[in-house]
Amino acid sequence: MTLKPILLHPDPRLKKVCDPVSVFDKDLAQLADDMLETMYDAPGVGLAGPQIGVMSRLLVMDCVKEEGGTPDPIAMVNPKVVWESEDRNIYEEGCLSIPNQYADVERPKMVRVTWQDVTGAAQEQEFDDLWATCVQHEIDHLDGTLFIDYLKPLKRQMITRKMQKYKRELARG
Repeated sequence: MTLKPILLHPDPRLKKVCDPVSVFDKDLAQLADDMLETMYDAPGVGLAGPQIGVMSRLLVMDCVKEEGGTPDPIAMVNPKVVWESEDRNIYEEGCLSIPNQYADVERPKMVRVTWQDVTGAAQEQEFDDLWATCVQHEIDHLDGTLFIDYLKPLKRQMITRKMQKYKRELARG
């Protein structure tokens, strides 16, 4: 397994719509494994292709956060929300591409998602609460949307300026 560097906002790749995956091979399965390893190492509960510079509709997630909980990793290829509940939830969201910045985002409490696994087999599942928020957040990445895009312009600009400063500090070493 190989840890992948995570792109930091602002980066133009994080704002692009990703291409559907059409080749299901061992390289795709390896990429999904590498993404899970990168996500766990970060640590985070989700990671999408564009966050590591892969402009394909691939995401991984695992929202089991309890100490000693059994990991439940999911790799989704070409995921799509096909139903969402009218009930809403507000979660404080963060993002591995926007470290140490958090904000409340309102999303549907439950969603049904269709996707393909790394072999190309069709999958469908309903998610609720944190899992629903996470899958929606990661699918947003595939569409070039960040959680800060849901915020008021002033708050979004403030976070972007903090990230620009953070990236300059990292570049200086």
